Amino acid sequence: MLMSTQANRYALQLLDARAQAEMMPQLSSQVPMTIGDSYDVAKCIMDIRIAQGESMVGRKIGFSNRKIWSKYGVAEPIRAPIWTPLFDSTIRFAEGNRGIQSLLGALQPRLGPEVVFKLNRTPAPDATIEQLAECIEWMAHAFEIVVCPFPEWKFEVSDAIAAFGLHGSLIIGEPKVLSAASRRNLGEVLSHASLSLSCGDELRSAGFGSDVLGSPLHALWHLHQLLKMQPEFPALSEGEIITTGTWTDVCPIKPGETWTSAFSGVSLPGLTISFV
Repeated sequence: MLMSTQANRYALQLLDARAQAEMMPQLSSQVPMTIGDSYDVAKCIMDIRIAQGESMVGRKIGFSNRKIWSKYGVAEPIRAPIWTPLFDSTIRFAEGNRGIQSLLGALQPRLGPEVVFKLNRTPAPDATIEQLAECIEWMAHAFEIVVCPFPEWKFEVSDAIAAFGLHGSLIIGEPKVLSAASRRNLGEVLSHASLSLSCGDELRSAGFGSDVLGSPLHALWHLHQLLKMQPEFPALSEGEIITTGTWTDVCPIKPGETWTSAFSGVSLPGLTISFV
């Protein structure tokens, strides 16, 4: 178990590595770290960022795509989703579902296509999946740029949690406000939907909503349940934006590339983002 001073020291190291765009050794290579330890570091980072004037606007769920778990982790593979706070400084909206995004300062950037939700009410602690769906105001497609300060994308799950959940930035497409009828069928519709991801004219990856814990709505419910066991963090609340996890494995990206996504089975527009 980490001492509070150790957790704070690691938090400052991670914040400095991010600010300087510098690589660093895995935390798990320096000291044994439990999942609880890594969330202690994440809590220190959250407190520091809020004290410095940033606003927490939601949560990012990571590793909710079960098909990619075996590809990550050194001593053992990833076996469960993780989460991290989201701040206003790393979120932007793409007007017309098109945009340009700088990769300056992004360490080993990769791209993950996601569905995000915005909550218009605070879920009850014992909310069912159906009741959780009733708390969603809108959904949107988004590209998350994930980054990794650890060489060659080698890390344990504890490292990923501590290092901002590997979150770099989030580009959100035009939101679709949900009707009462669409909320009732949301989990099933997203479960059966598919997505393709292309760079230029080349198809790079494809995936299904069912790969994301059965459905992105199930990923949201999983986060809601996990937070009940983490009283040191605030529970989900009205106004939060929640990323639910990538539908494909994350793809390496570089300046000069233009990436495009397209959905089938759900009425969400794709995104076209050029990286510079």
